[in-house]
Amino acid sequence: MKLQELVSNIQVDIIDTHGDKDVDVKGIASDSRKVSEGFAFIAAQGVQVDGHEFISKAIESGAKVIIYDRDIADTVSDVTYVKVKDSADAIGKLASAWFGNPSQKLQLVGVTGTNGKTTTATLLYKMFRQLGYGAGLLSTVCNYVNDDEYPATHTTPDPISLNEFLAKMVDDGCEYAFMEVSSHAIHQKRISGLLFRGGIFTNLTQDHLDYHKTMQEYLKAKKLFFDNLPESAFALTNVDDKNGLVMLQNTKAEKHTYSVKSLGDFKARILEKHFDGTAIEINGRELEVQFVGVFNVYNLLAVYGASILLGQDIEKVLVILSTLKSVAGRFETIRSKDGFTAIVDYAHTPDALTNVLNAIHDVLDGGGRVISVVGCGGNRDKTKRPIMAQESVRLSDQVILTSDNPRFEEPQSIIDDMVAGLDPVQMKKTLCIVEREQAIKTACALAKSGDVILIAGKGHEDYQDVKGVKHHFDDREVVKAILGL
Repeated sequence: MKLQELVSNIQVDIIDTHGDKDVDVKGIASDSRKVSEGFAFIAAQGVQVDGHEFISKAIESGAKVIIYDRDIADTVSDVTYVKVKDSADAIGKLASAWFGNPSQKLQLVGVTGTNGKTTTATLLYKMFRQLGYGAGLLSTVCNYVNDDEYPATHTTPDPISLNEFLAKMVDDGCEYAFMEVSSHAIHQKRISGLLFRGGIFTNLTQDHLDYHKTMQEYLKAKKLFFDNLPESAFALTNVDDKNGLVMLQNTKAEKHTYSVKSLGDFKARILEKHFDGTAIEINGRELEVQFVGVFNVYNLLAVYGASILLGQDIEKVLVILSTLKSVAGRFETIRSKDGFTAIVDYAHTPDALTNVLNAIHDVLDGGGRVISVVGCGGNRDKTKRPIMAQESVRLSDQVILTSDNPRFEEPQSIIDDMVAGLDPVQMKKTLCIVEREQAIKTACALAKSGDVILIAGKGHEDYQDVKGVKHHFDDREVVKAILGL
């Protein structure tokens, strides 16, 4: 591809060009380690490193074009230099151009929010596959191109990987694509250059304050996604969340709402709850769904609303909605031979934990005890640790605080941060067991018929991240082994 063609999408952002503007570009990279002969290297400021420091290395590896946004000291005569306003923004636009603007050839829907992104995006993908369409998925748990599965590395990949994956969807005949859009990805402009057909907002609660620092900054990142949606898109928001309507304030997209508690374009009512599912009513139509908890009703309502906004038949959508099953590691139930139930869930924020525990109590209705096994991830927002402990104790009969993914922190110090939120009375029903497997064994030993054990925090993850090494560990496998299943 000629350089002129490649940069056609970012002409307005180009400040200056030096060198051969007619050069052939053989590939693009924003990581100098991925540069080969004839590549264009885009130097951008990252979270941990500045790409401008690796320009020389990129040229040594064969880069013939350097795209950058700050002053650089030295230039090489046979290399073309293109200075732009914002390299991070340019990467997405250049990646889209390089891969043939795949998002323009798909009906692309992004899902953002603190909780529910994975479930909503995954169920939309499953919905459209069952409706008979070619569809792709980009999610925390797994990526799909139709029925082909690809491992997920990030909630939202880097712009080059993202566009490459979308191009793969187009090549495989996908008409629809559904993706999680993380606040990090929005803030770092990883979705720049993508054309969205729709955006969905689930909710906003405390998370990622290690990155965004304040809830206001976290909110701004989510809102930016909706601010940038085009007129041709729809914006579907949870109006029961206090920030739901904020998302719609400056968007050019067509505005729609969903609700369980108030009025909305898509309205659900819960009729009956049990551990095998929930009877609900959506816009006056009754159905039985295979999900538990009001938080899942919100997810299903978002799926229903988006499906209708994408032009699908109401009756077909409702029939499929009743057949959909939970995403791996999301309120996944395991029944013991002794009559108690273990639930494995990804809940790793205070609000998600509260939602899951409330869902358990709704179904139990005082009919059994709740035993919670809870940890917090290392090198992440420390302020939520005492809150997680408090919510666990408030909504459980017995709590076991344990290790999650400690990363580069000491597990005991993370537990100490959680314990700091508890008073002596609360500590009377709290155990601290560093080893996660032992904590789960203890919970199973304490449980009696009719009780529920919640094992929270890891969900679908099949590893523990310790000092940069991922050790195999799957809550579901551990529980089944302990219970002899």
